[in-house]
Amino acid sequence: MFKEVKSTLNFPEMEHEVLRFWEEQRTFKKLQEKNKGRKHWSFIDGPITANNPMGVHHAWGRTYKDIFQRFKAMQGYDERYQNGFDCQGLWVEVEVEKELGLNSKREIIQYGLDRFAEQCRKRVEKYSAIQTEQSKRLGQWMDWENSYYTMSDTNIEYIWYFLKKCWENGWLYKGQRAMPWCSRCGTSLSQHELIDSYREMTHDSVYLKLPILERPGEFMMVWTTTPWTLTGNVALAVHPELDYAKVRQSDGILYLSAGTVHKLDGDYEILGTVKGSKLVGLHYKGPFYDLPAQQGIETRVVPWDCVGEEEGVGVVHIAPGCGAEDYELSQELGLPVIVPIDENGYYYEGFGWLEGRFVGEVAEMIFHDLEEKGMLYKTEKYEHRYPVCWRCQEELVFRLVDEWFIACDKIRQPMIREARKVHWVPDYAGKRMEDWLNNMGDWCISRKRFWGLPLPFYPCSCGEITIIGSRKEL
Repeated sequence: MFKEVKSTLNFPEMEHEVLRFWEEQRTFKKLQEKNKGRKHWSFIDGPITANNPMGVHHAWGRTYKDIFQRFKAMQGYDERYQNGFDCQGLWVEVEVEKELGLNSKREIIQYGLDRFAEQCRKRVEKYSAIQTEQSKRLGQWMDWENSYYTMSDTNIEYIWYFLKKCWENGWLYKGQRAMPWCSRCGTSLSQHELIDSYREMTHDSVYLKLPILERPGEFMMVWTTTPWTLTGNVALAVHPELDYAKVRQSDGILYLSAGTVHKLDGDYEILGTVKGSKLVGLHYKGPFYDLPAQQGIETRVVPWDCVGEEEGVGVVHIAPGCGAEDYELSQELGLPVIVPIDENGYYYEGFGWLEGRFVGEVAEMIFHDLEEKGMLYKTEKYEHRYPVCWRCQEELVFRLVDEWFIACDKIRQPMIREARKVHWVPDYAGKRMEDWLNNMGDWCISRKRFWGLPLPFYPCSCGEITIIGSRKEL
């Protein structure tokens, strides 16, 4: 005889019945015992951030993981079934800041780092327990009593060991670099964290005409979407092989790439063209020549093969303290480096009327200042993709910082060789991984925050650095 089939089903009730059956019959434990000692299949759980209740996207991912583990268990493989929780980082910090009503790193310091860290720990403990119960309710089979936590001393010690090995192999270094920076969170972001962080935005761009010192009445045109960085300008870059138009307009002569002359307003007369190489070496009056921070800086035109005509006027404003490519060019050409803003996005001393002003609020004031100097040509709205902080959605800036890096050039080829050994499903995922490995820059591993892995680096005033690799060494 068959049991009666009801016309309506209560699915949640059925799910609870299944969970109770598994618990009473020790189904999962019996599966582990049955496969114990057989061939191993390694499953490494990418840890979920223990910061909030699980979302549907987490449930989706965990369902896929569970399917693969069950399939391998049916094939008789012995598995570890170890779940993991990602416990540290800004995801946790930002939520704790919201709970406590804090809005900046300065307020966290005033609140107390020990108290703040304790609140972060409590949040992790709370939501790791909630996520565990949600996962059980989902029907996922894991050894829930033996989850790993990235904030544990054991996990931290393993990473210390790894970092010491990196140091011994010459892969680890401390260096200066212009990094994407979140002024709200007060920390840099790595290249990996910029993936999917770009948003469509509209900003005020500005066209300038900067006087050429050797040629009275002649000007270099330049364009930028980040007017705040003009305070750190030390050079203008042109492509040496690009054609630049010499254009008479009103009572002056302007230089801009021949393919961008149409961007000029009003009537003009093209007097001829010159190669960019003929402009290299000319000196010009910088847009903020009058600031104390700019004193002693000789602003000049430099060659750069990366200059194009797709955006702007074929002349690139170079501010090494405010851009990654600009900084690399400065190291190549020996250009000075000016860093205008602090970690909270406020101008340093030495920047005159801008001192203490927030970088996101100065565009109109900068336009007014440039207009008074006779350097403003025009402003216009510009739509483009611009990066934001993936945690708080604040617009990022670029600033020169001291950070710790792992030199990826040293490990690139071994990683590519290992990636090629993997059977990728689908096939194109392997090509995507190899492209990513070929293009990845050095990995910034340090963060100027509070609730994270403590880096075991101990520099001495004599220049020596000690890297601790274990609790015993500490």
